[in-house]
Amino acid sequence: MNELDNTVTLSVDGLDYGGWKSVEISADLERQFRTFSLNITWQWPGQTLTAPIKPGARCQVHIGCDLVLTGFVFQAPVSYDGTHISLSIDGGSLTQDLADCAAINRPGQWRGQNLLSIVRALTAPYGVQVINEIAETQRLHTHSIVPGETVFQSIDRLLTLYRVFSTDDAQGRLVLAQPGSAGRATDALELGKNILSANASMDYSSVFSEYRVIGQHKGGDQQTAAAVSEVSGTSLDARAARKRVTVINEPTQLTPELAQQRADWERATRVGKARATTYRVQGWRQSNGDLWRHNMLVRVVDPVLGFDQDMLISKVTWSLSEQGSITTLQVAPPSTFDAIPSPPA
Repeated sequence: MNELDNTVTLSVDGLDYGGWKSVEISADLERQFRTFSLNITWQWPGQTLTAPIKPGARCQVHIGCDLVLTGFVFQAPVSYDGTHISLSIDGGSLTQDLADCAAINRPGQWRGQNLLSIVRALTAPYGVQVINEIAETQRLHTHSIVPGETVFQSIDRLLTLYRVFSTDDAQGRLVLAQPGSAGRATDALELGKNILSANASMDYSSVFSEYRVIGQHKGGDQQTAAAVSEVSGTSLDARAARKRVTVINEPTQLTPELAQQRADWERATRVGKARATTYRVQGWRQSNGDLWRHNMLVRVVDPVLGFDQDMLISKVTWSLSEQGSITTLQVAPPSTFDAIPSPPA
C-alpha cells in the first residue's frame, strides 16, 4: 500500500498541515464527539509560510483520502527548550459543543413528541445536524430541560429511556446510531495473526441477578393513583451466581412497556460491558485498504478469552508513535447495544 494512504492531514483555513511526530484520533459509539491530538515540529514540512493555528479554528482531519473528523481546534499549546520547539494541536468534533454547552431552548419543554424531534430541537441552537438511523420512537408525554444541564445531558436522558446510542460521524453530525450500521469488517481479530495485545477487565461488579425499574406516569381521570404511581418493570438474569438486586428510579414519565424494556436493556448492557475487551493491531487499515472504524461488526477468535463470535467495535483509536501506527479497538457483544435485547441464553 502507498505510504501516502496513511498521511494524516489537518486542514485549517484552506491550508493543509502534516509532518506529525505523534497522532491520536478516537471515535466512540458511546461518546458524542471524536477527539484528536497531533504533535508537530514548529517549521511545517513542505511550507515556507509560518501560519499559526489558533484555538477555535474550524478544521478537518483526514487519514489519506478518508475524512475522519470535522470540528474545531480547542488547544494549541507550545513548549520549547534549548534545542527543540514542540507544537501540539488538540481538538474535537462539532458535536463537542453539545457536551460542553448548556441547553438553552425556550420554552424548555416538549409534549407529545418523539425522540428525533426533541433531539433536533436541542441541537439546533448550536448548528449541529442530526442523522437518524433508528426506527421512529413512541411519543413522550413530556420532556423538560433541567436548569443548568448541557445539551447532551438532556439528550442522554432520552437515549437511556429509549435504550438508544448516539455518536458522531466524520462530518461532525450527531448520529442516532443503529448498532452495526458501519458494516462488517473484512478482517477478523485473531490471536496469532493480527492481535498484538489484549486487555479484558472482566469486571462484573455492576452485573445483577435482578433489575427493577420504577417510575411514574401521568394518568387520566379514569386511572387510579396506584396505576399512575406504580409503574415498574423487572428483568431476571439466571446466569448470576447469587442474588443481587438493583433498583433504578427513572425520573422521566414511564409507561409499563418502557419500564420493562429498560429493565431488559440494563440486564443485557451491563453483562455486555463486563465482557468488553480492548485489542491492539498493527496499522490503521484492514487488508482491503479500509480503515478500521467503530460501529463495525468484527469476528473475534481469541481462545485465551474464550471468544469465537461476532463482536461490535464500540471504540477505535488510530495512533502514531515511535512504535509505528497502531489501531486500538474496543469490542463488546452486539447485544450490549440492542434497544430490545433477546432473553439471556
